[in-house]
Amino acid sequence: MLRRHRNLVKRRHANASRPKRPGRPPTARSIRRSVLRLVRENPSWGYRRVPGELATLGIKIAASTVWETLRQEGIDPASHRSSTNWAAFPRSQADALLAMDFLETITLTGQRQYVLAAIEHATRRVRILGTTAHQTAAWVTQAIKNMAMDLEDGGTKAKFVIRDRDRDAKYPTLIDEILADTGIRTVLRGIRMPRRNSVMERWVQSCRHKTP
Repeated sequence: MLRRHRNLVKRRHANASRPKRPGRPPTARSIRRSVLRLVRENPSWGYRRVPGELATLGIKIAASTVWETLRQEGIDPASHRSSTNWAAFPRSQADALLAMDFLETITLTGQRQYVLAAIEHATRRVRILGTTAHQTAAWVTQAIKNMAMDLEDGGTKAKFVIRDRDRDAKYPTLIDEILADTGIRTVLRGIRMPRRNSVMERWVQSCRHKTP
């Protein structure tokens, strides 16, 4: 019993004499993921604001820890990230983004038809707003009104809609006012810039390739 007690005391003293790991303990992975997600979804937020936002979720973290986390991940300061390029905009606003465009097609009788459609970036759900042989301002306006009501009834939290610039008067200015009343802001695509509306362009191309 005495020998066993002496060995137990030796092991305890040996563990106590081991040098501790220098520096602060590493940040928990869950906290790091939360920091990176907030910064990527909100490019204008700096390392001083992120701790305050996390505090509302019950996560306490120092601003210096956020700064070190961003530095290790190679993320630029907010002053450089605030000028978000177009490639980052659809990713950061996918849940609140709609894309809209006309699809031109020919029926079996040879008649030309114009299909107005909208697609949700997050779910890739396509809404066929209608089809017509004549793109009149009244027809387009009514189609946009119907879409606005459907979005409101369905609880879709859309904040932006991407569409082409009004070069051939197929989009009356009234539709922007209708969308603005529902809290949706219109984002115009540049001329000859299909990548600005890439999700809708891919869907349109798929329809054309699959149409005999």
